[in-house]
Amino acid sequence: MTTPAITQTPKRLVSLDALRGFDMFWIMSGEQIIHTLAKVTQWPVLLWFSGQLHHTEWNGITFYDMIFPLFLFIAGVSMPYSMSNKMGKAGVESADQLPSKTKRGIYLSMLRRTLILILLGMVVNGALKFNGYENTRFASVLGRIGLAWFFAGLIYLNFNLRGQILWLGGILIGYWAAMLFIPVPGYGAGVLTMQGSLESYIDRLLLPGRLHDKIHDPEGILSTIPAIGTALLGVFTGSFLKWQSPRWPMYKKGLLLFGAGLVLIAIGSLWDLNFPINKRLWSSSFVLYVGGWSLIFLSVFYLVIDVAGFKKWAIPFVWIGTNSILIYLCSEGLVDFGHTAGFLLGGLVHLTPVAWQAVWTAVSVTLVQLVFLYILYRNKLFLKV
Repeated sequence: MTTPAITQTPKRLVSLDALRGFDMFWIMSGEQIIHTLAKVTQWPVLLWFSGQLHHTEWNGITFYDMIFPLFLFIAGVSMPYSMSNKMGKAGVESADQLPSKTKRGIYLSMLRRTLILILLGMVVNGALKFNGYENTRFASVLGRIGLAWFFAGLIYLNFNLRGQILWLGGILIGYWAAMLFIPVPGYGAGVLTMQGSLESYIDRLLLPGRLHDKIHDPEGILSTIPAIGTALLGVFTGSFLKWQSPRWPMYKKGLLLFGAGLVLIAIGSLWDLNFPINKRLWSSSFVLYVGGWSLIFLSVFYLVIDVAGFKKWAIPFVWIGTNSILIYLCSEGLVDFGHTAGFLLGGLVHLTPVAWQAVWTAVSVTLVQLVFLYILYRNKLFLKV
């Protein structure tokens, strides 16, 4: 079974940049706007949403738990598009048919990107304030994105669609089997707690430096394997959207993605009964459940922006999405946007009612960030990793 042929070079999906920006918006400052609004208004819907902007302690899921895997899913969607020119030049229909020489060049480029993301992740963790090897955290969000994207890319480049699906199934079922049936010294098999899980044990055994939670790291070694599955779901989605067929116009593709999302949510919910949905373990049920929501988010953005053509409302998200890694790095402490916002807009904020000043402070930070991103976008300055 081979990937369907490409009949024309696909255009860049505005919806993908917008969704990436929507995803990053909550990390960069959006969450603080909701938290402060909920506190001052006490509106039930805002209080509920504010609660959704926190991570679950262990089992379960919130909207905030979906932000990281959605970003990784989007990275997977982008992969087939980024390979299009190389496939066109080589005259092949699928990435696994690329010549070995071409693949070697792609491997080196992918490895370079992965190493850069790992290093940037360590910088976010505070590696520049080096306080000894034992106090350095090597695992990171960016590192996991780089590693999962890299291995998903290797699968995409070397296997046809059937092989990719088999890899996804093998990863998710294999991780489930390992977590439930391999015994952990002192705990036994199938103990899915922070202390007793196989994932935590592997982290304590093999992960160098400091763990995020001392006994466990949410971006640890073993749980990076199912994260490859999250990236692969994105690869499948990107390959489908890129495929050109008169029988599958864009609106049908969007509707099918929405339906597929509902199916994955249902399967993930059923698997939750045996293997709990858990972001810190990146459980197989979590991969499918969040993969389903990722498909639904993308389908809505795709239908509204790329199919219906309503784009103007999403322009600020596009500014964010086209410089997502940069704004993530800045928001994680490399740039003090709060100080800049206070200097520029603090006087106006202090003219507002005291109860609302925290809200307007949060909004002012977002405005400064958006102006910064707009200037970069207008001048075509993008951080390419």
